[in-house]
Amino acid sequence: MSKYLVTGAVGFIASKVSEYLLKNGHTVFGVDNFDPTYDLRLKDWRLEQLKPYSSFSFFREDICDLKKMKSIIAQCQPLDAVINLAAKAGVRDSVLDPWSYFNTNVNGTLNLLEICRHQGIPKFILASTSSIYGNNAPYPTPEDADSSHPLQPYAASKKAAEALCYSYHFLHNLDITIVRYFTVYGPAGRPTMSMFRFTQWIIEGKTVKVFGDGTQTRGFTYVDDIARGTIQALKPLGYEIINLGGHQSIQINELIEHIETIVGKKAKIEHFSAHPADMTTSWANVEKARKLVNWQPEVPLEAGIPRMIDWYMQERNWASQVDTE
Repeated sequence: MSKYLVTGAVGFIASKVSEYLLKNGHTVFGVDNFDPTYDLRLKDWRLEQLKPYSSFSFFREDICDLKKMKSIIAQCQPLDAVINLAAKAGVRDSVLDPWSYFNTNVNGTLNLLEICRHQGIPKFILASTSSIYGNNAPYPTPEDADSSHPLQPYAASKKAAEALCYSYHFLHNLDITIVRYFTVYGPAGRPTMSMFRFTQWIIEGKTVKVFGDGTQTRGFTYVDDIARGTIQALKPLGYEIINLGGHQSIQINELIEHIETIVGKKAKIEHFSAHPADMTTSWANVEKARKLVNWQPEVPLEAGIPRMIDWYMQERNWASQVDTE
């Protein structure tokens, strides 16, 4: 069995990646700084799901602290890979605080790359984003579409991290795979994402805030599918960028109607001006993922949305209190 360091380990996607690795008998060392970007009860809940595994160790530290990360990784050696899923996420918030985004997403990635090259860790995974493609991408979007015009500091920070990864592959022969995530949803998801927001707002009778006219589309992918793809990207590839997600596109208005039908309540909708940081469309071409890592999403929206709503209802006592603004 293999040993992996997973950063951002109690984040939405990383916690599921960690869970899958642990279920398959691997050892996982998780690192997360519990950044209070959103309600920490979500991270607490995710961490509780991982604690029962004897092969899971957790470090509450920040990847931006090079000295501490060197110490942690030295304790965990030999590692088969570093899976860097720690990030400041969210296109809107990055407009308000771009400095923290570049610190975590760029400097934190640089710290991990430096440690990998000095300690001989052979594989590095970086989580990137579909936001990197900007607003003029072809649909469905392939990996070779233009990514040199990011529209938000978040996307720009991920583009910078990708460039760093290539330079470390070129100079130091690190095997690096960059996985560009599209819109991901599922139980215990980020509360500022539309799936969590709409579910909470409709069930609790709150006003559903729609930015724009609701005809904008998103390609949604269930978190379990994304976790599988991330793990499959651990195979030796040299240097590759792979889209994961976005296989099933739906308009925001249609998504709201779908949730209304499942929960049996009508949404109280209020429209606001479109946010300039938001993408109008996201839809991934995942042919490369199929060819290189034998990945394709398996959970359709018709199955994934009810699972997410079931989780919300089970955890409603506290999930209803989570700030989704």
